[in-house]
Amino acid sequence: MNTFEALGVNNLLVEKLKARYITEPTPIQTQTIPLLLENNDIMAEAETGTGKTLAFLLPIMQRLELEKGIQALILAPTRELAIQITEEVDKLNEDYKVLSIFGGKDIQGQLKKLNKNIHIVVATPGRLLDHISRETIDLKQIKYLVLDEVDQLLDMGFRDDIIKIKNACAKKMQVIGYSATISSNVKKLSYQLMNDPVFISARTAEIPYDQIDQHVIITRPRKKLDDLQQVLNEENPFMAIIFCRTRRRVDNLEVSLHQAGYNCMKLHGGMPQPKRQQAIKAFKSLKIQYLIATEVASRGLDISGVTHVFNYDIPETVESYIHRIGRTGRSKDSGKTFLFVNEEEVATLELFEKTLNFKIQRSGI
Repeated sequence: MNTFEALGVNNLLVEKLKARYITEPTPIQTQTIPLLLENNDIMAEAETGTGKTLAFLLPIMQRLELEKGIQALILAPTRELAIQITEEVDKLNEDYKVLSIFGGKDIQGQLKKLNKNIHIVVATPGRLLDHISRETIDLKQIKYLVLDEVDQLLDMGFRDDIIKIKNACAKKMQVIGYSATISSNVKKLSYQLMNDPVFISARTAEIPYDQIDQHVIITRPRKKLDDLQQVLNEENPFMAIIFCRTRRRVDNLEVSLHQAGYNCMKLHGGMPQPKRQQAIKAFKSLKIQYLIATEVASRGLDISGVTHVFNYDIPETVESYIHRIGRTGRSKDSGKTFLFVNEEEVATLELFEKTLNFKIQRSGI
């Protein structure tokens, strides 16, 4: 039988997992935990909702030393993901101190906490670089550097920041990368950051076709809002995320849907952090039915029960499409997605389908 004990996870952590009814490791955990415990640098990919966070946290936390300072640095592309990872650390072991560092939080409060004995730092690159430039954080004793959503951290504007951060860390450390998708470009870049990395893929398919029922709605710009509302009324989803391309599009759509009587809130990077956390909390607690969001909601957010994903705007890349629809159909649950496409965007849609080797069914309105 496949167990966490067999993978080398210690009894303390196994008991913590059992208390949360987590008893059997997932494929990505099975493949990577032993390698991490043997101190290999790894680059691993697996579908969303398959336990990647625990896959890197468990080996790290059982090797931490209570009497030492910051030993692990976990980088995340969004504040929401940083918060989620921090919460996961707290659930596993209350003896070790974790600090989340990201923009939108009082930097003075972070400085006070850094003066105390912190073992794990979870950070977004921008605010961490601020601390590095102020010389208010010492990363020279780091043993473990994790890049969560590594494809975004290395391939979407953070690359130079990640290199600066690595240069501020210890010369010898274990470097770990996880994501739902890892491009060939990111694999090449990994050799600059890692020592003889091991590449692991626990992906069963580009998209779990058997769990996610995908649809395309061919529409027109002036008709798109009406088409969206018609689909929302017909589907009446239990919980749904509606993705837009830009913050302004999110703002405008939230106003329109709220005025039409839909129970919704917005989420994007231009909102104050308390408002962002308020929206996520309201969605998780089922106080709202629809979360209207930019790409910030497509990465790492662990929200169970999402039955539908509506791509109001077609994403810019097929990888983004995979991440977006991966918010539903998680943990063997079924999900349904709708992609709204203008006639001039059909060529992009067909390119997505060619890459995915899968034709998405067209639905009429």
